[in-house]
Amino acid sequence: MTKPILVKFGKRVRTIRAEQGISQERLGELAGVHRTYVGMIERGEKNITLTNIEKIAKALRVPLKSLVD
Repeated sequence: MTKPILVKFGKRVRTIRAEQGISQERLGELAGVHRTYVGMIERGEKNITLTNIEKIAKALRVPLKSLVD
């Protein structure tokens, strides 16, 4: 069962990533996570940890709060 907060977070990550023209694979490389993990986050399938939220924010060069607002 997918939780709405995970879907919302994943859509936000996908939107920012797409706006920057970054592939899931490249975002994974920049964040130090596997590309399939990025896909799972974007689909709201993974309950991402705060540590990995921070990695994603840094990789996208955005403030952490911009991913959760």
